[in-house]
Amino acid sequence: MKLDGRVAVITGGAGGIGAALARRFAAEGAAGVVVADLDGAAARAVAAEIGGVGEQVDVTDEDQVRGLVAAAEQRYGRIDLFCANAGITVGLGIEAPDADWQRAWAVNVQSHVYAARAVLPGMLARGEGYLLHTCSAAGLLTAVGDAPYTVTKHAALGLAEWLSVTYGDRGIRVSALCPQGVRTPMLTDGLAAGHVGALVTAASGAVLTPEQVAGSVVDALAEERFLILPHPEVAAYTQRKAADPDGWLGAMRTMVARLGGG
Repeated sequence: MKLDGRVAVITGGAGGIGAALARRFAAEGAAGVVVADLDGAAARAVAAEIGGVGEQVDVTDEDQVRGLVAAAEQRYGRIDLFCANAGITVGLGIEAPDADWQRAWAVNVQSHVYAARAVLPGMLARGEGYLLHTCSAAGLLTAVGDAPYTVTKHAALGLAEWLSVTYGDRGIRVSALCPQGVRTPMLTDGLAAGHVGALVTAASGAVLTPEQVAGSVVDALAEERFLILPHPEVAAYTQRKAADPDGWLGAMRTMVARLGGG
């Protein structure tokens, strides 16, 4: 999919990767960009930069997600690309309180379900549409030190795969965005706090800017690739994990211990 003349909706669009996607889509000639975020003021500020529309939306509330889709379709007549990009980290292991597990599930997985339910009918009626799910490299590998994030990002990737298998022959394209280290508050705050998960992420490859990730997304959408890997090394790690799971797990334990997490 080329972005020129297309209508895109981006959740988690007020900052980081989401804001970079909004700006890049506008630069690519998108006919409309809807920037949605729990922080409505920040979403509207990004939208104002690019001539888009900003919406305050809690993606864990299905009625609000339906309202977001309905408003965009009413304004522009259709949604060509829905980017389920909102996500949260917890920074805790298995001991994380149930409320943190539930919140991670609601934002990182269930919001993708709500988006697909809301936007697929219109896309299927037209015979085309694109879903972009931000799943993180944690969805393919692991997020050291953050059990809820790891588990929910694996689930988000599983949902993206299911959607592609189920609707791919009906004109629906699906991509899973799986970056590793990206210079957003999610990573920089963790590094400042000395969290081992952030240290492992930073040590595992280049830390990209959100703008670099957005560039990778545009290229991958044009090729309609399922896996979008802004960090090429993630493909190598995934192949190594699949070929030798025990060896990969051992290597990860060694890295964690070396960086002070073991």
